[in-house]
Amino acid sequence: MERRRPIWLREEEPARRPRLSRERIVAAAVGLLDAEGVEGFSMRALAARLRAGTMSLYEYVTGKEDVLDLALDAAIGEIELDGGDAGGGPREGWREALVLQLTRGRRVMLRHPWMPALAATRPLLGPNALARSERVYSLLARAGLSGAELTAAVGALSFYVNGYVAAEHTWWSRLRTRDADAELRDEVRRHLEDRPERYPTLAGHPVVTDGDFDAQFVLGLSFVLDGVAARLPGPGPA
Repeated sequence: MERRRPIWLREEEPARRPRLSRERIVAAAVGLLDAEGVEGFSMRALAARLRAGTMSLYEYVTGKEDVLDLALDAAIGEIELDGGDAGGGPREGWREALVLQLTRGRRVMLRHPWMPALAATRPLLGPNALARSERVYSLLARAGLSGAELTAAVGALSFYVNGYVAAEHTWWSRLRTRDADAELRDEVRRHLEDRPERYPTLAGHPVVTDGDFDAQFVLGLSFVLDGVAARLPGPGPA
């Protein structure tokens, strides 16, 4: 079976008659993914959403995987880039800038639940993805990381953010409402408090009562960034 080359690494085909457009196809694909997820995505369903024939889509893309590549990069493009300096000297402001960038990423992924899983299935080589990767890599490189440590730090941060958002989506797909979340947490709390001899640590600490996902995200991110900071080289000689 011939290996599919990512759309980003292929030569652009000559322009065709603008009955549709690649932009319209991508926008419709993002909407379909938001509504149905990757499992419910098909070229036929996309064509129906566009009120077009399925075969007409192939004038603009070679297949479903191209559309998924383009839709993912379009969604990544919703993650705002400030494009500015981290502030201060080369080793200053990197942490605050990363928190801002990664928090923006989480916000966009919450709007598009299919993003974390889809991003794990393909190289992120679109212009929007590369611009945001460049931002994260450059902040950590200016802080002092390089080589394998730079790659590992980016991986740890990406896995934390994507994993956190994926868990949020799974949780809310089951519970649906804040009231249901609070009710379940209260039931679990009482269950643990009634069994202090078996679960003394869990019963003695409010490990299940905090339903503030935003605050927990920032707190967890701070632990990851503490680990990154601990690996930064010390200041050079005066």
